[in-house]
Formats: sequence, C-alpha cells, structure tokens
Amino acid sequence: MRYGYGYFEEDRLKKSGDLSLWRRIMAYTASRWLEVAAAIVLSLAITGCSLALPHLVRRAIDDFIINSKLDSASRLAGVSDLALIFLVLLVAGFIANFLQVIVLEWTGQHIMHRMRQDLFSHMLSLETAFFNRNPVGKLVTRLTNDIQNMHEMFTSVIVTLFNDLVRIFGILVILCLMNWRLALLMMLLIPVIIFNTVLFSRLARLAFRDIRTQLARINAFLQEALSGISVIQIFAREKDSLQRFKELNETFLQRCFYQIKIFGLFMPMLELLSAVAVALIIWYGGGQIIQDKMSIGVLVAFLSYMRLFFQPLRDLSQKYSIVQSSLASAERIFQLLDTDQGLPTAAAPKKLAVTRGEIEFDGVTFGYEKEQPVVKDLTFRAEAGETIAIVGATGAGKTTIINLLERFYDPDRGRILLDGIDVKDFTLSDLREQIGLVMQEVYIFPATFRQNIVLDQEVSEKRLREVIEAAQLTSFIDALPAGLETSIGEGGQDLSAGQRQLLAMARVLTRDPRILVLDEATSSVDTETEMLIEKALDATMANRTSIIIAHRLSTIRRADRIIVMDRGRITEEGDHQSLMEANGIYHRLQSLQNGVS
Repeated sequence: MRYGYGYFEEDRLKKSGDLSLWRRIMAYTASRWLEVAAAIVLSLAITGCSLALPHLVRRAIDDFIINSKLDSASRLAGVSDLALIFLVLLVAGFIANFLQVIVLEWTGQHIMHRMRQDLFSHMLSLETAFFNRNPVGKLVTRLTNDIQNMHEMFTSVIVTLFNDLVRIFGILVILCLMNWRLALLMMLLIPVIIFNTVLFSRLARLAFRDIRTQLARINAFLQEALSGISVIQIFAREKDSLQRFKELNETFLQRCFYQIKIFGLFMPMLELLSAVAVALIIWYGGGQIIQDKMSIGVLVAFLSYMRLFFQPLRDLSQKYSIVQSSLASAERIFQLLDTDQGLPTAAAPKKLAVTRGEIEFDGVTFGYEKEQPVVKDLTFRAEAGETIAIVGATGAGKTTIINLLERFYDPDRGRILLDGIDVKDFTLSDLREQIGLVMQEVYIFPATFRQNIVLDQEVSEKRLREVIEAAQLTSFIDALPAGLETSIGEGGQDLSAGQRQLLAMARVLTRDPRILVLDEATSSVDTETEMLIEKALDATMANRTSIIIAHRLSTIRRADRIIVMDRGRITEEGDHQSLMEANGIYHRLQSLQNGVS
C-alpha cells in the first residue's frame, strides 16, 4: 500500500504461520544450545524450589501446628526444621533465578548480535533498486526496533516460558496427588483459559503487527524530513511537515491504545478465573474439612498452589504481549532476509589476469520501470586508454550508463562487455575493483583523512604521499591540525564540494583502477578549486580508459571522443570541433551554457 509520504510499507505480509517462524527463531537459538541448556536446568531448579514451598506449609500445619498428639517441644522443633528448609529453598531459588537472568541476557545478546549481522550483511548484498523502493527509516526500524523486540523474547520468554509450562504441569500433578476430585474441578477452568489465551494471541498479533508497521512509517518520515530540513525551512513547509507527522503519530497512538485495550480485557478475565478457582476451592474444600475428608493443611496448600498456578498464567499474558510483538517483528525481519533481489552471479566467475580497460555497450536497453526505458538500443565502444565524454540534456540517460557499467542494475536487453567479457561473468567485487568512480556527491566516512583515502587498501606512507600530491591535497592536509589523522565527516572537519572531489580522486589513485568514471565531478566548484581539480584530473586520467559525464567545456575537451545523447539514444558522435560545426544538439547545449541564444 502506498502513502502520501514518499515511501512504501507492507500492511500485511504473506502468511507464514507460527510454526515456520518458530523454526527459524529456534535455528538462531540452536547455536547457543549450551547456554540454553544451562538456563533450562536453572529453570527446573527454580520450579522445584517454588513447588516445594506449599508442601512444606502443608506439613507444618498438618504434622505439627494442629497435631495435638505431639508435645509442644516436638511441634516447635518440627516447625523450626521446616522453616529452615523453607529458607534454604528460598535462597536456592534466588541464586538460581539470578544465574538464569545472567545466562539469558548473555545468550540473548549474542543471538541478537548474530541476527543483526546477518540482516545487515544481507542488506549489503541487495541491488540498488531495492533501496530505491525501501526508505532508510523503514530499514533502520528492522535493524533496531525489530531486533530489540526479538531480544526481549529471547531473554524474557523462550526459557521462562518453558519454566512456566513445567510449573503448571507440576502443579496439576501435585494437585491430583493431593486430592484428585478437587483437582478435576479445577481442570474444568482450563478450556476457558485456553480459549481466552488463543483469542488474545490472535488479536494481539494483528495489533502488534500494525504497531510495527506504523512505527516504520514514522521512522521513514522522520528520516526523510530531517535529512531535508533545509529544504523544508527554505520553502516554509514546517506547518505541512508537522501536520503530516501529527497524522502519523496520531495513528500510532491509536494503534497502541487498541493493543492496550486487548491486554486490558485479557488480564481481568484471568483475575476473574483466579477468583472463581479460589471460590471453588473454599466451597468444595471447606465442605471436605467439615466432613473430616480433608485436612486444613491440604486446603491451605491447594490455595497456595492455585496462586502459583495463576501466577505463570498472568506472566504468560505479559509474555504473550512480548511474543506477539516479537513474532510481528520476526515476520518483518525474515521477510527482509528472504528478499532475493541481489544481482545474479555467474556459476563460474571469470577473472582477468591483466585488465586492458576496453568497454563495449552492445544493444543495451534499460529502464528503471521496464515499460519506460531510459536508454534504448545503446551501442558504443571505448578502446583501452581512450577518454569518452557523454553529454546530453537532463534525463537523456547519461548517469544510467554509469549505473549499468558499475552493475548497479542489469540491462533489460543487450550486453555490456569489459575486455570482450560480459560484466555479468565477473563477481561484483572484481568488476568494481576495475572501475574508479568520482561522483558529484562524494560520501565521506566519519573517520580520519587517512582512512577516507585508503579505505580498505594497504598503502605505504610514501605511496600515500604521492597520491595526496597528485590529487592536489598536500597544502590543504598540511594545514590541518592533525594532518592525515584529522577527523572528517560527522562531528569532524567539514569539507567543501571541491575538497570532496579531490578526496574522491585520491581514493581512485589509491586503488589504481584501469577505468575511470567522472559523473559531473566539476559541476559545483569555484574557479580556483576547478583549477586544482583539472590538475588532479591529469594525474587521475593518465593511462586509464575514462568516461566523463560533464557539462563544462573545459572538462569535455579532454575527451578523445564525445557522445551526444538525447532521450536514451546516441544522436551525435565526434570531437568538439566537428560537433560544433555540425550545428546539432551539442552545438545547442554549448551555446546555452555560454549564454548564446
């Protein structure tokens, strides 16, 4: 479903079923089986300690407190011994509970660490088109809020749910051994409890799923609004943006209230059933005591066990909230993990021993929407070491050529060849190692200058200095307080557009690829910076096959050949002089740039 905020969010995912989800969740748990086993052993210890306490109370009442056959000293000694055992069991239960919390948190953190790593690694493998359709805010929600919900389930539910089920089963067994008639009377409430729980689980799943969906919408809107805050302020769109956020926030509030209403109905129902159980015990058990068919200790123990019986049921209601929220998150996480939108890879990838840098587009047709092709039947060839400039009006398909060459997308028809081999036959990493890309917008990592230049390359200090000098960055870096170790990016040194371009060229020189691509690299710089970039270009383009997308005449004139595009097709081709003399599209573009009508 599409909304008026520029992004897409699934309202309902394909039906996957609880069993399928639980299998995948438990697959992550299996890797920490030792810790889970330890938590289960501790869980059994906690359950054993808690179930023994009412039995001790029954013995204290029946065997000593109301037992007139024993003298006072014997009764007091018996009660004292049972009290000491009671205290030991309390301490043992506390220690086991403490250790279980530590083990579960340790396990949960490791499982979530692995899940977050898997999810982010999978995102990195997806093709660019996926990120065009899915806003950053939505994907951040998957990696943060949804993963955190899963963490709560691992630490608060999986083992403790086992603990509660063992406790409930143990209580039922003990009640049957104590008085099977009264236990049978209690079991009549179980179908009502199960019906109440199943109904709650279904309603809660839908409620939490809607909450997750709406939260992703809010995150997506916030990411878009805050990243474009300057545009919002320039065009005085604060009121409109506030209204849009108010609508999203109000919807989120209403969905949270709906979930609270569901929870508010479930808890009182459990309290009512608990009160009914106590009333039945008092009515039936009291009658049994009056008829001397049951002891007071058994009645007190029954009441204690019923309190213990409904306590995990109350906990289960809260854990159901966590489980349903977590399963809604799990649906989203696994749906993203199941997204198979990575570019296909060759079964036996090829690798070039020496790359010459010959590029050929052979009948390439491509559109971001298949019914609307951006480039049509595109055919051209760049020889090794040749420099080609691609020019054309906005929307002519120039940047699309770069996207296809870098294999951010695959052509709908036709082939792209590198040294006579289809680029699909290379691994993405091998292909992109051969291409150095300098774009108009340069991404700066929040790190030092050195780290931003070398990235993942091993570069000697001497080689790095040569790169910096060739990229015309020497004087700028030497003037920085910490030189190459100066932090840039978020919270660090701000760079001008020209400095970012020079940094991008330094990155290319460090990698030393055979192919260089310049995408409007000099369009947003002043004249002085352009002169530095021109010098850096001389070093960067030397001995490389270069493809330049530019409007500035000074940059275009470097080309051995100029390709003119219009509406996705090549309309003119030649050098600057011949194209100007042809008095076609190229001549008109240059005239417009120079202010000649």
